[in-house]
Amino acid sequence: MKIHKEGYSTIILVFGVLCLLNLYLHQINVHPIVFGVVLALSLLFFFLIVFFFRIPKRIFTETATGLIAPADGEIVVIEDVFEPDFLKCDCKQISIFMSPLNVHVNRYPISGKVVECLHQDGVKLPAFNPKSSTKNERTSIVMETACGTILCRQIAGAVARRIVMYAEPNTEVSQNQELGFIKFGSRVDMFIPKNLNITVNLNQSVRGGQTVIATK
Repeated sequence: MKIHKEGYSTIILVFGVLCLLNLYLHQINVHPIVFGVVLALSLLFFFLIVFFFRIPKRIFTETATGLIAPADGEIVVIEDVFEPDFLKCDCKQISIFMSPLNVHVNRYPISGKVVECLHQDGVKLPAFNPKSSTKNERTSIVMETACGTILCRQIAGAVARRIVMYAEPNTEVSQNQELGFIKFGSRVDMFIPKNLNITVNLNQSVRGGQTVIATK
């Protein structure tokens, strides 16, 4: 297991603050039980921060005729929709909700060409709220692929503090290559052609880079 580069600054900051807190409590001679409890909670909190930014070793699934889950999490939406902002057509939406305990690296679901990408500011609705797709802070990445034109959208949740997007227009990208990272709870929406066959179900757990979510 490795630690993602997006976590370095956060981990160092948290480590420094927790060290200063515990050093201060030690210097003012708080009760040993109080100091022990704070120290234990500090270690637990630090472990959770490091755990959040983990990149586990993983054997990726590769397919030229299907889409791979762009993120770890739970399928919370599978429905036919009209996407008005980029695709401007009827399509299928698949949404993956990532809890703070999921791996938060986001990956390209298929190889292709990025034709458009955009970051938009917004509010902080819970990521499982259907309105979060159009009202929350988000990024939108439009790709031309062998399975048609698709839109992949990173969405910040109520506690997500930063969306990182690596996509750039007019660049060729590979399936399972990192497209970005979302810090502390979030969601990824995919809008795909209606002729593709969905291979996942509502409430199913998926793994980014491994679970096939749709095929031609």
